[in-house]
Amino acid sequence: MLSSLSGIGVAMLGGDQRNLLVMQRLVELGATVKVVGLPVSESDRVVVYEDIEHALQGVRAVLLPVPGTDEEGKLHAVYAKDPLYLQPQHLAQLKPGTPLLVGVARPYLRKLVERYKLALLEVMEIDEVAILNSIPSAEGAILLAMQNMPITIHGSQCVVTGFGRTAMTLARMLKALGAHTTVVARSPAQRARAWEMGHRASDLGQLPEVVGRADFIFNTIPAPVLHREVLQRMRPGTLIVDLASAPGGTDFGCAESLGIKAILAPGLPGRYSPRTAGEILADVIPRLLIEAVSS
Repeated sequence: MLSSLSGIGVAMLGGDQRNLLVMQRLVELGATVKVVGLPVSESDRVVVYEDIEHALQGVRAVLLPVPGTDEEGKLHAVYAKDPLYLQPQHLAQLKPGTPLLVGVARPYLRKLVERYKLALLEVMEIDEVAILNSIPSAEGAILLAMQNMPITIHGSQCVVTGFGRTAMTLARMLKALGAHTTVVARSPAQRARAWEMGHRASDLGQLPEVVGRADFIFNTIPAPVLHREVLQRMRPGTLIVDLASAPGGTDFGCAESLGIKAILAPGLPGRYSPRTAGEILADVIPRLLIEAVSS
């Protein structure tokens, strides 16, 4: 297996501050990085392109932003002057089996990867990354909550829906701040773990009852769980911080009509802790690339 990326061409399309840290690490390992949509200067191992088509020519791997694309192929590219779109003809020029790394792949990207027989690697599905990434996600959620409510977290009634990697970290932090935290999850095993950690635990079917006493609700379930029936049981002034991938798990229009403030807040690490989130990716992505191009 390769121990470095010397002589390997990698295309990096769009992104944010996290991608800049990853790019630096790839260059340190000897890769030649072809960049589109990032504010970098050219060097011996960094080549800047204006268009995606030319940047993909001859590369051994492709690195997309953590959020990937939307359903029209638009890439997350905060520094790009104009919108960047990943189109079928771009990926068509890659050799079958070319590794394509992304945080989370939406259906648009999945279809293209399948059509051109590329090797899709979803970085945020890897436990090592997701668990570490849950820390800036949870901190960002708490920051949003504090900025948007006139009360402290300490002593408040908090509800966390779901109990995956981010929810588990978030519930632990809320408890450490003195919140009375209730975890609502469908899985009996998750509820048992939540109870073992010192939280109250309820089944998802009990959500309408649980939310009636909540000050803060943090949703991590990527499904419409905070619908009208549930929202009508909340008190006006309750704050919802929805961490699920867009479109989230909240009926935002209904929440507004009921006087409930609801914030859709995916991608918090890139917004509030980009250096930490970038360092996490910079530790893992090079190893994934080395493994992928060696196979």
